[in-house]
Amino acid sequence: MTIIADVLVVGAGPAGSAAACSLAQQGHRVLVVERRPFPRPKACGDSLTPTAVEAVEALGLDLGAAHRIEGVVLTHGDRRRTIDWAARQGRPAVGRAVRREVLDEQLARHAVAAGAELLEGHEAIEPVVERGLVRGAVVRSALGQELTIRSTYLVVADGANSTFGRALGTSRARTWPHGTALRAYWEAGAHDTHRHELGLGLGEPGHESVPGFGWVVPLGDGTVNVGVSVIGSAVADVRAVNTARLLDTWAAEVAERWGFDPRHPLTTPAAGRLAIGGSVEPKAGPTFLVVGDAAGTGSPLLGTGIDTALTSGMLAADVVHDALGTGGPTALQRYPRELAHQHGEFWKLGRLAVRAMSRPPVARRVARMATGRGTTAEVLMRLALDERHDGGDDGAAAALFRAGAALSRFAPDA
Repeated sequence: MTIIADVLVVGAGPAGSAAACSLAQQGHRVLVVERRPFPRPKACGDSLTPTAVEAVEALGLDLGAAHRIEGVVLTHGDRRRTIDWAARQGRPAVGRAVRREVLDEQLARHAVAAGAELLEGHEAIEPVVERGLVRGAVVRSALGQELTIRSTYLVVADGANSTFGRALGTSRARTWPHGTALRAYWEAGAHDTHRHELGLGLGEPGHESVPGFGWVVPLGDGTVNVGVSVIGSAVADVRAVNTARLLDTWAAEVAERWGFDPRHPLTTPAAGRLAIGGSVEPKAGPTFLVVGDAAGTGSPLLGTGIDTALTSGMLAADVVHDALGTGGPTALQRYPRELAHQHGEFWKLGRLAVRAMSRPPVARRVARMATGRGTTAEVLMRLALDERHDGGDDGAAAALFRAGAALSRFAPDA
C-alpha cells in the first residue's frame, strides 16, 4: 500500500507536531508517523518557558488550563534567589507546567484538527530513495504491516536517538557536550506554587559536585516533577555519574520544603538523553530537514529543549512551505542558516561554558554568583535560556552575550 503526501513528518513530539500543524494550517497534505501510541510518558521536567508558551499559542493551542509558572527559585546549599520571567513586548511573561504525555498528545491532536493525518504506533524503518533523493519512508505498524509513504519533503523529528535521522546520515559530534536526565513524580503539599526550583551544585555526600542541576516543578494537580540533569563535556563525564543515586540525594534535600516523602515516589524514575548545543549535523539535506532533539537543538547549559523544539519545527514548516511553492528544494538550505543565525553563537558559548564548569571550583563559583544579590542572577538565567532581549537588567544579558560571542570567535570549536 502506498500513501502520497506533500510532507512526511517522522515523530510527533513538540517539534514534529509544530511542523505538521503549521504546514497543515498552510494547506499542505501532511502525514505524521509516531512510533508509540498516545499518551506516552517522557523523561522531561514538564516546564514550558515563556518562549515555549508563545510558540504553542502561535499554533493556536490554548494552554490556559495548564499550571501557571511565574519564574524560578535558584538554590545552592542554603542560598536562594527568586527570579521572575522577563517580559518583553508581544510575549507573555509566564510559563506553564504540563506533563509531557499530556502536552505531546494535545499538540498532536491539534495538528490533526488543523488537517494533518496521524499514524500512531507506526515506525519509519527505512527511507524511500529515488535518484539519490529521499522521497518518503517505509513504515511498519505495531502489527508488523508495512506501507510506503511517498512525499515531496520530509521533516525528521524522532527525538534524541533519531534512528531515522541516522539512516539519512546524521550524526552527533561526540566530543561536544551532551547529557542525561532522570525524573519521577511525587505527591506533594506545595504542588500549587507558581515557581519551580532549580538546584545548582548537585552532588552526593562526600563527593565533588557534578556538572548539572536538580529541579522541582509544581504541576498544580497534587504532584511535583522532581528530577536531575547531568551535562558533561565528554562521554565519560555523564556515564560515570550514578543518576539514580543523585536523584535520591536531591529528592531527600528538597522533600521537606516541597512537602513530600522522598521514600515513596508515585512513579518509577524515567531516564532520557539530552540533545543539546546544536550537536547533530547535517540539519538539512536536499529533500529533508531535521528538527528538535533529532537536531540537538536543546540548551547546552540547562538541557531544556521544548522551546527550541517548537520553534525549530515552526521554522522548518515555513521553509518547506516556501519549497513547496516557488522556492523548490534549494529553499531548504535556508533552514540551517536561520538556525545558526538564531542559536549558533549561543550554542558555542554554552558548549564552552559546559567545559569550564566541568571543573568543580568553576561550577561552585558560578552557582554562588547565580544565587547572590544584584542583577547577576537575572543575567545568568537569561543567558542560560538564550533570552538576550532587554529586560530588568537594562540589557546586561545582551551586552554580556555580545562580549562572550566576540571572545568565542578566537576559541576552538567546543
